[in-house]
Amino acid sequence: MSKKLKIWKKALLCGAAALFTSNVYAQSQIIAPFKNGDKVAFVGNSITDGGHYHSYIWLYYMTHFPDMRITCYNVGIGGDVAKQIARRFDDDVLRRNPTVVTLTWGMNDTGYFEWFYPNAEQTFKTRLDTSIKYYREIEGKLLKRRNIRPIIIASSPYDEFTYATPNNIYRGKSAALLKVAEFQEQAARKNNWDFVDFNRPMTEINKREQVKNPTFSLTPNDRIHPDNDGHMVMAYLFLKDQGLTNKPVADVEVDAANKKVLKADNCKIIKLNANAGDISFDYLAKSLPYPLDTVSHGWGNKKRQAEAVKIVPIMQELDREMLTVKNLQAGNYNLLIDGEKIGVWPADQFAKGINLAEQTGTPQYQQAMQIMQMNEERWELERRLRNHAFIEYNVLMQRGLLHADNRAAMDTVNLLARKDPFVAGNQPTYTLSQYKTVREAWQQEQNVLLDEIYRINKPVSHKITISRIN
Repeated sequence: MSKKLKIWKKALLCGAAALFTSNVYAQSQIIAPFKNGDKVAFVGNSITDGGHYHSYIWLYYMTHFPDMRITCYNVGIGGDVAKQIARRFDDDVLRRNPTVVTLTWGMNDTGYFEWFYPNAEQTFKTRLDTSIKYYREIEGKLLKRRNIRPIIIASSPYDEFTYATPNNIYRGKSAALLKVAEFQEQAARKNNWDFVDFNRPMTEINKREQVKNPTFSLTPNDRIHPDNDGHMVMAYLFLKDQGLTNKPVADVEVDAANKKVLKADNCKIIKLNANAGDISFDYLAKSLPYPLDTVSHGWGNKKRQAEAVKIVPIMQELDREMLTVKNLQAGNYNLLIDGEKIGVWPADQFAKGINLAEQTGTPQYQQAMQIMQMNEERWELERRLRNHAFIEYNVLMQRGLLHADNRAAMDTVNLLARKDPFVAGNQPTYTLSQYKTVREAWQQEQNVLLDEIYRINKPVSHKITISRIN
């Protein structure tokens, strides 16, 4: 690489990093966090329907606020535009009696193959006018429901610049989606509604990372759908806008030499026994660490939720369970929790602080992992019901068979499945879900899982021991 090219690349990288910092962090806004008892309907298209961002958000509340129970609903349907969302809004969204509705649309509204043709911009304008028309219908319904807090979400971006895939390159679509985001922000501001922007921050992340690696993308499989790490980025952005970053799981600081607790943020420390070489105490946090999945979930996904820590500062801002011990004698120390060895660190590292949330072997992290696994199982069950919803609202509703649960509905699905791949993809689930008793059983399974999650998500006291080994 020539010296001139190296200088250019370094400048571009620095510029991208600076832009990322100013746009993603400095301009972040604050919207109200969810409160106890909230029922949150996440309304959208396939990015919501098959995605995890809402599940990751709920997992944060499950672990960080164990005494505050909320309910989150996946109310997305693959392929939907604003018109389809408006058509199902009463039956699919409002019937749940939500206290909060998040609404996102735009990816499908901005079209796909139309961008191959010379009149793409005019086609987009027509499509956008149509989508705004139906958005106004949804807006009108929400304005009449003063007990609902709306949150408009600008869609995650369409990445037409990545080299991760040679397919689905619709030049101009990303700019069109940004125009939708700008309209959504203005619409939210007009009504004094909350607004969360996924589009611009995620675009800046893509730009920043693509300087270093042209194949990077938060939507690597088809330029449209975020992978698991992308959904965790979306959850991070949402929680950040709720003002929930820098709220520690716990923050403990102890002076070993003087036998003093210097800090006990979001936790309780009792029975402190300390000297310059060893220390022990009982530790009860008010939150659990946020568990990050190391297995890929969702059709077509290859990445893992945990990979998002390489992209945004999750551990620094959302998952800090800090243990700091000052004035230990020089040397290395074992850290034990409830008698089990967690690791070995030198005294100067304890003085700087250790983030226990990074230690997956702690009993509190393993407790959180159980919650994560049950939440994933709940997500899988809910996905079956969303596959059923696709058939109900995008196939049967327009044919006068909504909730028919009869032979005519099944015959209609079987007939359309022969020529429509999207219907065919949901046909196997509908073969089971056509029966109300089956759907009720799936919902009951979710309810059981949620009751168990909120039973076991309460932090318990642990004995922490730090012993000098040399």
